[in-house]
Amino acid sequence: MSYLRLFPFDKIKIDQSFIRELGDSKDCAAIVKAVVDLGSSLGITTTAEGVETTDQLDQVREHGCTEIQGYFFGKPLPFSHVEKLLRKGSPSQSR
Repeated sequence: MSYLRLFPFDKIKIDQSFIRELGDSKDCAAIVKAVVDLGSSLGITTTAEGVETTDQLDQVREHGCTEIQGYFFGKPLPFSHVEKLLRKGSPSQSR
């Protein structure tokens, strides 16, 4: 935790292992909430990594995460496919 004061962090990423068990583990939910609250208090963006389900998305939003990433939104793509994807629309638009 002392690193938060020593280095100019602008983002805290919440590991997918906590997100994966968010609905099943009160410990994980408490940790996610604590990290989000800490980030909010310090003015630091919090990113939930590994969101794969609607339930996980709803929970990280409820906890107040400011950024969300994961397969729920799409799988990683080569950079060369980004322009085509942007012209065509996101693969998650059909969800």
